[in-house]
This record gives sequence, C-alpha cells and structure tokens, in this order.
Amino acid sequence: MSSSSDKARFYLEQQVPELQDLLRKKIFTEAQVKQIAQRRSSFEHILNARGSTPQDYARYAEYEQNLEALRKKKCVRLGIKGTGHAGQRKIFFVLDRGVRKFPGDLKLWMQYLAFCRKEKATKKIKEVLTRLLRLHPTKAELWVYAARYSVEEEGDMMGARGYMQRGLRFCEMNRGLWVEYARLECIYVAKIATRRRILGVDGIKDGFVREVDGEDMMRLPQVTEEDINPELQESAVDEEALQKLENTPAMTGAIPIAIITAAFKKFNNDPRLGEQFFDMVAEFQQSSAFNTILNHIIASMLAAKPDAIEAIACQLRYPLIGVSPDDASFPSAIGETLRLVRQSMVKRPLLRAQIAERTIPVLLPYALDPELDPDIQRVLSSSLRSFVKEIGNPERVADLVDTLVAHEEQDQARRLLETSIKINGSHARLMQAHAALNAVVSA
Repeated sequence: MSSSSDKARFYLEQQVPELQDLLRKKIFTEAQVKQIAQRRSSFEHILNARGSTPQDYARYAEYEQNLEALRKKKCVRLGIKGTGHAGQRKIFFVLDRGVRKFPGDLKLWMQYLAFCRKEKATKKIKEVLTRLLRLHPTKAELWVYAARYSVEEEGDMMGARGYMQRGLRFCEMNRGLWVEYARLECIYVAKIATRRRILGVDGIKDGFVREVDGEDMMRLPQVTEEDINPELQESAVDEEALQKLENTPAMTGAIPIAIITAAFKKFNNDPRLGEQFFDMVAEFQQSSAFNTILNHIIASMLAAKPDAIEAIACQLRYPLIGVSPDDASFPSAIGETLRLVRQSMVKRPLLRAQIAERTIPVLLPYALDPELDPDIQRVLSSSLRSFVKEIGNPERVADLVDTLVAHEEQDQARRLLETSIKINGSHARLMQAHAALNAVVSA
C-alpha cells in the first residue's frame, strides 16, 4: 500500500465516529452516509496523491460546506439538538491542510478567511490573518483586507491603523495602499460626523427649525425625543465628549491630510496620485472636514505642478462636488466650473484641448438631466459644442466616446457623438464609434 493511500485511510478513519453519529441520530440514512464516505474517500485520495492542486482542496472544502449546510437544515427540521461542531472543524481542517501545502495560493487563503468570517470565528480569523501576513507581507491588498476587517467586524480603528502602518513599511511604494489608508481615515471621519448629526450635537440647538427665511414663513419649535422622554437626557452617550471631538485631528481631517502629504512627498508630487486621492475623498458626503481635505489636495497639486492636467481637472470639478442639480447653489456652482475652465484655457493655451477633454465628462451627466432648468440646459449644450470644437480632432472625440462606453455611460456617449457629428460631419472614426455604441446597446 502506498504512502498516499495510508494517509488517506488515516484521515478517513478519523471521520468514522462522526458518520456513526449522523447515522445513529438518523440525520442521514445509511445509503446517504455511504455516499458521504465514498465522496470523502475520493477527495482524500486525490489530496494525498501526487499532483494535487489548490483547486482540489477548494472543491473538498466547498463540498463539506454544502454538506454542513444540509446537516443543519435537517437537524432543524427533525428537532435534533446538541450535534456539535464537527462539520465546522472538518472544513477548517481541510482548508488548513490546503494553505499549509500551498502557502502561496492567495485564492485558497481568501476562501479560508471567508469561511472564518461566515462562521464568526474571530480567534480563527486573527490566527489565519497573522499567518497570511507573515507569509505575504509585500501583498498590499492583504493589509487592506486586514484593516477593513478590523474596522467593519470589530470596530477597532487602532488595530486597523496598525495594519495599514505595518503594510506601508513593507509596501511603501504601493500607491493603492496609501489611497486606502487615507480612505480608512475618511471613513472614520464620516462615521463620527454621522453619529454627531444623529445625536444632534452639531452646532447650537436654538429650539427652532428654520426651514426658510421669509416673512411669510412660521418658525416651528423643534421637538426631540428628549422632550417626549426626559430620561433620554441621562443617556449613556456622552454628548459633551462628542462635542469635544470637533477640533480634534480626527474630525478636522488632519489625519487624512497628513497621509496625503506624506504620499505626495514619497511619490514626488505625482499628479496622477493626487487625482486618485481627490476621486476617493469626493465619494464621501461633503462636510467642512472633507472640503478642507479636497482644498489641500488641489492646493498641493497646483503648487507642485500647476500645468499638470490632473491638477487642473480636480480644480475644475471641485465646485460641483457634493452639489445636487436640485440645490439652489447649483447654477452658481456650474457657473464657477465654466469660469475656471475658461480661465485655465486662457492661462494655458497649449492645454486647451486636454482641458476640454476633461471637462466634457463632467458636464455630460447634467446635460442629460431632463428636470434641469432650460436656461442651464442651453448653457451646457453651448458649452459642450464649444469644447468639442476645442478638441478639434474627431478621433480624440471618438476615443472619449469609447472611454464613456467602457464605463457603461452609453447615454453620455451618444450625446457626445451627436454633438460631434453635427460639428465634424460623418467622420470615419466617429462612425466607427457610433457603430460600436449601437452594438453595445443592442447586445
């Protein structure tokens, strides 16, 4: 008998008490237990033979997970209790054998972690994460995963920062890790701001809700839960402590700014990295802290490389960040963007076409809004025509259309095509882009 067969038999013999327990409690029939034993025997002989792969371990673990899910359902239906955790231990055992044999297979490690999280096995997750990070310290995505787990599942911001800072020691030249570290701190700022807003500790409570300032509007008193239930005033939540957070680095955006500043220094003020930071911060609901961060990014980019198209693009987009077309401030915001575009084109005549290429995708979503004021629509249509003319070369416009289609923005691509065809006529490259767009829409 070969050594691989001996190993397979050894592992199978250890499973006999579990199978006998399933049969004794009538969770599965004798035929079903035999089938389970046969499947396990097949898997064990494959795993212990030469030429086994990480996929073999993954399939075995998946089979055991399905079997465990079926066992739990039958136990609930039959009212059987106290069945233990043999199934969970079995899956952990299979996955652990897999990552020990193939420590370089990240997909198998991630399957292991996903199962640990599903089972809420906190100690096991920490153990597996520690082993994984020791084996692959230069994989930036693993440090990001560990930090996110620490925040999302455990609410441990200090632990998450620790993972990120250790990750940067090993992956200091990984741009994505710097961006994700700043994102982590922005998430923390957003959560604290949301909590303050929910608890009503933002600003001074004056007892009135001022909807609109006008002579024909009545000021109504603000009724809170505390008015209905006075005991809430003695809640365990320390609102005074939250108010003191207002001027701390966590709330003013000083920590994300410090990370961004360090990243700029590390990468020689690369404007592409600056745009990555800008895009990331722009995703958050705007507040004074996030406005401060965005202003810092733009100022740093313009101070280091004022003629970089990425810096100019961020400056043009800033007035519209966090402004909805329904807001009263939208007309002035769109006006400010167009003013900055014209100003930039005058200052940098050699970049006029590039500035136009960067501005068009910013304006297109608003130009397609049917509820937008007709006067603003006319201004946007006129501006789009002007920017298409600035680009000049129809092939560059077609490339921009292809980019929009690749980002699944077919309506914007069609609007840009229609505008360009009116100006440039039936250019071959535009017709090619038009055909490609129709093919995507009809698919």
